[in-house]
Amino acid sequence: MHRKLQFGLIALIFGCMALTAKACPAQQPEAPAPQPEAVAKQKQAATPNSPTPGAPLRLTLQDALALARKNEPTYNSVVTAAGVAGETRAQSRDALLPGVNFNTSVIYTQGSNGPSTVRFIANNAPHEYISQGNVHQSLDLASWENYRSVAAQAAAAKAKAEVAARGLVVTVVQNYFAAAAAEKKLESASRTADAGEKFLQLTQALEKGGEVAHSDVIKADLQAQERRRQLQEAKLGLLNARLDLAVLLFPDFNDRFEIGDDLHSNVALPPQPEFEAQAAQSNPDVRAALAGVQAAGHDVNAARAGYLPSISLDYFYGIDAEQYAVHDGVATNGSKISNLGSSYIASLSLPVWNWGATQSRVRSAELQRTQAKRELSFAQRKLLAEMRSLYSEAETALNELAGLQRSAELSEESLRLTTMRYQGGEATVLEVVDAQTTFAAANAAYQDGAVRYRVALANLQTLTGVLTTP
Repeated sequence: MHRKLQFGLIALIFGCMALTAKACPAQQPEAPAPQPEAVAKQKQAATPNSPTPGAPLRLTLQDALALARKNEPTYNSVVTAAGVAGETRAQSRDALLPGVNFNTSVIYTQGSNGPSTVRFIANNAPHEYISQGNVHQSLDLASWENYRSVAAQAAAAKAKAEVAARGLVVTVVQNYFAAAAAEKKLESASRTADAGEKFLQLTQALEKGGEVAHSDVIKADLQAQERRRQLQEAKLGLLNARLDLAVLLFPDFNDRFEIGDDLHSNVALPPQPEFEAQAAQSNPDVRAALAGVQAAGHDVNAARAGYLPSISLDYFYGIDAEQYAVHDGVATNGSKISNLGSSYIASLSLPVWNWGATQSRVRSAELQRTQAKRELSFAQRKLLAEMRSLYSEAETALNELAGLQRSAELSEESLRLTTMRYQGGEATVLEVVDAQTTFAAANAAYQDGAVRYRVALANLQTLTGVLTTP
């Protein structure tokens, strides 16, 4: 009778082990804790699309990307630089067009031999009033080439902003799915910690019945303590992952949010020919390097323009008279004498000698152009290498993901069977401990593999500009 009660107790303890996430028999004393996925679904069903006051914000990956583009300072600094470069281009373009100014001045000088003559010969009269508009236009090759150089630099800044935008996607994807993986790891650590406690109870019960030695209880106790520590580390990992994402997304440091996208949702890898076509079509790194070569070429032409003459044209209209008035007296025929008049000035400037400054500017610009060509060639070679490397990385991660999932499932089944064999006296405590360790490691590797595949897909976006989503 005592023997039957002993095995009945063992069967009861084994039946309560929450390793297979299945319902227990009727004699199970406690119900399994609800899984995070079920809790999330219940919250989603209980709340509409617009969250209720005080409810955590539900973040999809696209929401996270939008928030990061708005609030991440490093990315926005590059965007700001591109905007400033665009305004500089507009200013350089406007400097090529005729300018209109209006100026008013009065000149008083010492007279000589009467009121109408002057002692200071640079002036036209003792009292000279000037109020006139001036239209000015300069014609020289250097100004035009400088504008084209600034325009190319603006195009390069715009391409660099796109590079920063694609790099931001990788950062957001990595942090977003790292937080999702941390939630899965915490769930797994909670399950393994509970399994360690139940296994400790099992060994203690078997020891009381004389079935196992006390060394098994010690080993099970050590294993249970290790699982408790892993559970605490998993909680800390989830906290840090969520904080990293919150700092990246929110300007007011809001950590009340939920991950809306499933880490293990099916996301297909684009075909390699399609990927290569998109990558070669509009890669921002190559565009930035090409714009740099164009800007350097225009700088060379602007420096060489120092050998050429320049022309400036000025047209003046207004008053340049002894009185500040539109009319000055009356003519013999009775008509008023007008002070309004116009003048034209055309100037031709010929460079003659500047001690070799122009030659030095040309050599400096040519050196920069040569370096820009090297950078363009490097960017093109780097693109070809990254096309192969990043696609192979994503393909490898995808192929390994199925195996990691299968390993996690097999390790869970192995743990269940090993525990049953131990209860039947066919396995040792070391085999059970090894099965528990294998299950914990396989599950963590599966979550990390899913994050690796998501990040690999985001890295492809740095070449194609297209983020692969479910």
